[in-house]
Amino acid sequence: MCASAALEGAVMTENGLLMNGVTCQAVIDKCDGCDRINEFEGGRFCSSYPQPEKKWKLGACNFATHIKATVDNQGKIKVNPLKASKRAARGR
Repeated sequence: MCASAALEGAVMTENGLLMNGVTCQAVIDKCDGCDRINEFEGGRFCSSYPQPEKKWKLGACNFATHIKATVDNQGKIKVNPLKASKRAARGR
């Protein structure tokens, strides 16, 4: 949505960064350290998602490059069962 290479055509408005008809909101403090953050006219914006606050509402943002997989209460890393079965089929 707010690709870093295409920030040239972006316009700063009072609602956020307007880019191709999509308003991108500024990143929140949980995004600090992520590689997807781009600066534009003094503001910091996500290059993958226009509303970063909503990505963090239900837990960790799936685009975040600065966090690792979560660990459940038994000390095991949570893995998507479908992805795990595909990995097992490939022999990983």
